[in-house]
Parts: sequence; C-alpha cells; structure tokens
Amino acid sequence: MSKAGDVVLVVARALAGRPDDVKVEELERPGQVIVELSMAPGELGRIIGRQGRTAAAVRTLAATAGELEGNRVVVDFRDE
Repeated sequence: MSKAGDVVLVVARALAGRPDDVKVEELERPGQVIVELSMAPGELGRIIGRQGRTAAAVRTLAATAGELEGNRVVVDFRDE
C-alpha cells in the first residue's frame, strides 16, 4: 500500500466508530493512485464531516503523501 493509502487508513480508523470495518483499496495508474475508502453503513458521515471539511482535509493529507512518491492521489469515499 502507498503512503497515501496508509494516511487515509489511519485517519479513517481514528474517526470511525467501528474501526475494524474500515477498508482501503488502491488502484494504480501511471503517475496516479486512486484510493477508495469504504466504511460500515452509516459511518461515512464521520469522515465527510460538516460541509465536507474533514473529507477535504483527508484528501489534502493523501495528496501530500502521494507527492512524496511522485504520484497524484484521488480519494473516493464509498458507502457500503
């Protein structure tokens, strides 16, 4: 898993009410990593936050971690 995926996983588990249900999957393309975050039903609101501020912060952290590896990072939030 990339550094960006690790960052998303750690932050999501810290915010989740059920951290064992947090799943992070990655799709790699040349110069780009897509990080897909899945959480337990009803938990996604914790990671999105008010007006999407927490989600924006997670995306910023992931993008910064991806830059260390020379990748552009996109974070998708999936509701199961």
